[in-house]
Amino acid sequence: MPASVMTGRTISHYRIQESLGEGGMGVVYSALDTHLDRTVAIKLLRPETVGDPERKWRFVREAKAASALNHPNIVTIHDIDTADGVDFIAMEWVDGQSLDRRIGGKGLPVEEALSYAFQSADALAAAHQAGIVHRDIKPANIMVTPAGRIKVLDFGLAKLVEPGGSEESADSLSPTVTGEPRTRGGVILGTLAYMSPEQAEGKPVDARSDVFSLGAVLYEMLAGRRPFAGDSHIATITAILRDDPPPLKAVRPDVPPEVERILQRALAKKPGDRYPSAAEMRDELERLRRSLTGVSPAAAFLRRPAVLVPLVAAILLAAGIGTWAWLRAARVRRARE
Repeated sequence: MPASVMTGRTISHYRIQESLGEGGMGVVYSALDTHLDRTVAIKLLRPETVGDPERKWRFVREAKAASALNHPNIVTIHDIDTADGVDFIAMEWVDGQSLDRRIGGKGLPVEEALSYAFQSADALAAAHQAGIVHRDIKPANIMVTPAGRIKVLDFGLAKLVEPGGSEESADSLSPTVTGEPRTRGGVILGTLAYMSPEQAEGKPVDARSDVFSLGAVLYEMLAGRRPFAGDSHIATITAILRDDPPPLKAVRPDVPPEVERILQRALAKKPGDRYPSAAEMRDELERLRRSLTGVSPAAAFLRRPAVLVPLVAAILLAAGIGTWAWLRAARVRRARE
């Protein structure tokens, strides 16, 4: 259904406002939650996405698992339901822009790219700890708020796995190849340019596949270009399976050698040669960030003007209230004497 037709309609207690974007699983709109009087993002799922009862059950199960994740860098899922024959997910509204729009053709400053990668890795580490593999990490699924906070979106392609165990066989999924730039369900799930080699081959994936995808995102943040690209789907898959990305120093001489080392491990062709989970990659990024600036990513985030000014104001206000209370108590004591 065209986005313009949905504008102004009410589904359940959500009044559709405007279209925000479209992906393989559905269309995302901003909407008003009329029960709580707040703006949310609502994804209306394509009928073919969850038309099969087994696939719908699996999708609901995975959405429930993702909704249980409580992390500042993961978008909160508020609701998943069906109304008027439409399956939908209502989630946290994020004020900001997607990372793919922020990167541009020249890439981001090193400190900024490392901060975003650290926050994304921290979000994935929480998901991996809960047994959830995202499977579609890409710049379009990462939002950046005006304060510089990362929000990872769309666990709709996530695969619920047992912590430390194996996931269900890929043979249980319908054989549809994923293309660019949209994502579609099938043996190969995700977005082609950011897939791990095992994902591109339709093999079972685990947390190390997300590590590879995050490595591809970090490379693009720094180089301003994707690490693997081709003139066709087959050429891109071939590059992912066989080729190493061009060295960063060729396009960004200011990138420290330690970044190249992290990327080489994250983008290793064999899963066993990568970081075993995003937690290990996050810790490496944090150590690198501290060695470059002497400031942790968390402290760097707090130093941003959009965060620092309100924080300082709150501290000054608290100090003022404390001083007033102390002076008032002193006056009372003197009066009693």
